[in-house]
Amino acid sequence: MAEEKDATSVPLSQNVGEDEEGRDPEDPLKSASTSPDSSTRRACCFVLQSWVSKKFMTGCVVLFPVAITFFVTWWFVQFVDGFFSPLYEQLGIEIFGLGFITSLLFVFLVGVFVSSWLGASVVWLGEWFIKRMPFVGHIYSASKQISSAISPDQNTTAFKEVAIIRHPRVGEYAFGFITSSVVLQRDDGDEELCSVFVPTNHLYIGDIFLVSSSEIIRPNLSIREGIEIIVSGGMTMPQRIMPISSIERVARPGERIPLTRLM
Repeated sequence: MAEEKDATSVPLSQNVGEDEEGRDPEDPLKSASTSPDSSTRRACCFVLQSWVSKKFMTGCVVLFPVAITFFVTWWFVQFVDGFFSPLYEQLGIEIFGLGFITSLLFVFLVGVFVSSWLGASVVWLGEWFIKRMPFVGHIYSASKQISSAISPDQNTTAFKEVAIIRHPRVGEYAFGFITSSVVLQRDDGDEELCSVFVPTNHLYIGDIFLVSSSEIIRPNLSIREGIEIIVSGGMTMPQRIMPISSIERVARPGERIPLTRLM
């Protein structure tokens, strides 16, 4: 009986973990050699998935700024059109865009009016009244300074020049705008300081530094170019920037080289 048990136990141990053909499913080499088509399909699926994902992200990158521009433009047109559209609806005229054109024409006429002596007097009287109001006066003053910064009238602009100062440590620089100048009176002599506004959150929030006039780098950038650099997060930064003093040394007397010729 012992010999019969030993004889029957041998084939049972040989069949454990093996199929009918004697292959071991847990052996990766044997299982991989028997299914080459499955690995090829997985590789093809991976390549196809990577290609589709890359092309989808490329489409998003292209369409995102277009969608944002279209949305903002459409919202602006509807917002401006809403000022005069109710007036035309009362008259029985329903033409989309007519209120928008009327608003643009109204802004243009206001600009022509305030450019005259009478218009300037009316604006001055209105500002005098608004600035006497407790809370509204501060809001109007802040918005007035921001609008004056991009005003085409260079005599009333709040930002005098674009400035580059060494901040916050040696070897690092910060973009700013010169707003005013002050003379610091000391015992060893007077020193001219410039008030430099360095924006930290677009244009309406920032820090003010009093920097010596000799330590300020004045690049050949206009106020509008400086504002575009700040608002865009530095994406519109030109590849080359030169101080005005260096440019004037290589230019002829009375000639100012534009920045586009240096790029």
